[in-house]
Amino acid sequence: MDAMTSTGTSRPAVTTRGIDHLGLTVPDIEAATDFFASAFGAQPLYDTLAGPAAGALLEQSLGIPAGATVQRVRMLRLANGPSLELFEYGDVDQRAPSRACDYGIQHFALYVDDLDVALEATVAAGARPLAPPEELPGMEAGAGNRWMYAELPWGGLIELVTAPSPQAYETTTPLRRWRPAPS
Repeated sequence: MDAMTSTGTSRPAVTTRGIDHLGLTVPDIEAATDFFASAFGAQPLYDTLAGPAAGALLEQSLGIPAGATVQRVRMLRLANGPSLELFEYGDVDQRAPSRACDYGIQHFALYVDDLDVALEATVAAGARPLAPPEELPGMEAGAGNRWMYAELPWGGLIELVTAPSPQAYETTTPLRRWRPAPS
C-alpha cells in the first residue's frame, strides 16, 4: 500500500508498530539502574557498551561533540511498553535537562496500576514530586484517571499516569491510545 506525501506523490507506506525504546542520558548508569529497578521494577537486559567508546563515527552517529566518550550503555526492560536505554557519557561538558517548556522531548510517561503506590516507590527511590497527583482533565477524564509529574534524581521529568476508566475522548473517535492489558 502506498501513502501520499504532502506534494501529492506516492511512496511506500511505513508500518509503525510502536515505540521500541526511550534513550536517557544519566550521570551514573548504576545509580539510574537502581532508581528504575527500585521505583518501577525495571530489569537490566544487557549492556550494549561496557567500556568507553569514542571516535569520529560515534560522534557523527550520535551527534555528540568531538572528544566526547560514551562510557556505558544499558537497556532496561519495563513490564509493558518500550524499554529504557541508558547512556553515560564522559569527557564532555553537559547541560542540565530541559524544562517542560523547552523544545524537544521533555518527559516520558509510565502507565501504572496504582498511582499512590508508584508515587511512594518513586519518592523512596529518589525522585521529587512536582505536585500531588491530580485527576486527568478534559478529553482524558474518567473515574479514577489520574496523573502527576516527578523530577528524576539527576533532573528531567517523568510522568506517572493511570486510566482505569474509559477516557472522554473515546466518545469522539474509534481510535484508542495504547493501554496495557490488566495485570
